Amino acid sequence: MSKTKYAYLVWVQYLGFRYSGWQKQPGQKTIEGMLLKTLKFIDPGKQYKILGAGRTDSKVSALKMAFQLLTPVAPIEDIPAFVHDFNQNLPSDIQILGMQEAIPEQNIIQDTKIKEYDYIFSFGTKNHPFCAPFMANFLEELDLPLMMCAAKIFQGTHNFQNFTARIQPNTKVTRTIDHCEIKENKEFTANFFPDKSYILSVKGAGFMRYQIRMMMGALVLLGRGELEFDSLRKALSTNEKILIPYVAPGSGLILKNTEFK
Repeated sequence: MSKTKYAYLVWVQYLGFRYSGWQKQPGQKTIEGMLLKTLKFIDPGKQYKILGAGRTDSKVSALKMAFQLLTPVAPIEDIPAFVHDFNQNLPSDIQILGMQEAIPEQNIIQDTKIKEYDYIFSFGTKNHPFCAPFMANFLEELDLPLMMCAAKIFQGTHNFQNFTARIQPNTKVTRTIDHCEIKENKEFTANFFPDKSYILSVKGAGFMRYQIRMMMGALVLLGRGELEFDSLRKALSTNEKILIPYVAPGSGLILKNTEFK
């Protein structure tokens, strides 16, 4: 693509259960790939490029994610009509929430101020099959009070090297989490949901690959009695490599909100 002349900030939400994550991949159905395929259909004579404000994993959903839509050819003259056509042709599990001209020189990744995630889960009994796209289901009994207590130790600035995968040499592993708690789920409801379900709520400026799913995985291991509280604390306070052998399923994770500086 030649030099970009026109850039737009687009807000999107999606159910990620049937997608292999955000990023376009050969031979895989992804959110970015479906967006580009739809753009090619509704505006076949124009080149478009998408820059996401992050990348969600396979089966992860989003209530409010953002991406930049870039084109070198010509401006989009009627944004509301463009959004209407976009939504009319996207599959029912992806929706454009809004679109506006991007601020000049905006870096959609570096300018992210806050990302808020919810991880929805239940435990103890098997869920109705319709819960699968929205909620992780752990069949064992879990020590929920212990997990609630432990979730709070993730708050603050820590070395999260033990809570990510495939660390690159320039990866910034010291991250700050502004808020982290487990609470009863009163936000997401359906008549087929179990009587009790819970949310791991996490808020911070940015997260590494699998970070929240590995945090949730560590809490589940703790709740099962397979990980000691002191080991979890040590994994956040040392440069020593400590294996967290469980990554929680992607289907329970929702990118709830994205805010920019």
